[in-house]
Amino acid sequence: MLQNIPGYLPGTYAIDGAHSNVTFSIRHMMVAKVRGEIEGLEGTIVLAEQPEESTIEATVDPSTINTKNADRDQHLRSGDFFATEEHPEWTFRSTGARVEGDDLFIDGDLSIKGVSKNVALLVEFGGIGPDTWGGTRAGASARTRIKRSDFGITWNVAIESGGVMLSDDVDVEIEISAVLQVPAEV
Repeated sequence: MLQNIPGYLPGTYAIDGAHSNVTFSIRHMMVAKVRGEIEGLEGTIVLAEQPEESTIEATVDPSTINTKNADRDQHLRSGDFFATEEHPEWTFRSTGARVEGDDLFIDGDLSIKGVSKNVALLVEFGGIGPDTWGGTRAGASARTRIKRSDFGITWNVAIESGGVMLSDDVDVEIEISAVLQVPAEV
């Protein structure tokens, strides 16, 4: 059971896209990591009276991918990777919350390129408190590792010395700031 969350305030929160982001990293050429960001994070978090009954629904726009290399970003938008014209939105819908030791996990269905897979987000809850605009804000960080092949993303190139250009594992990190829209009725 999730207990003792400082300042916990049930209600409906809107993800603040200007203060939230999704970043990722993938091993490149077997030796280094390439990092990027996907913008346009939107969604709703409903914090329930019983925290483990809370829900999250979020979307991102994969066409906003930014790895600081325009040619690579265009390739990532293509059919070799994300096919962003055919699949203009990725979604996450939570299916539950659980505690393992000192760790909080949010389980949910992640949909990328028309394929949905269950993932577990390891969450660090930042807290809830007043913001400078007179509202109430909640914050959290989350991370997970996914396999791109699980979502039908398999493009790769063999390296002459052995191995491949891109790993299958992708590390994803999420920073969320959300603003209370509707307090829960007590």
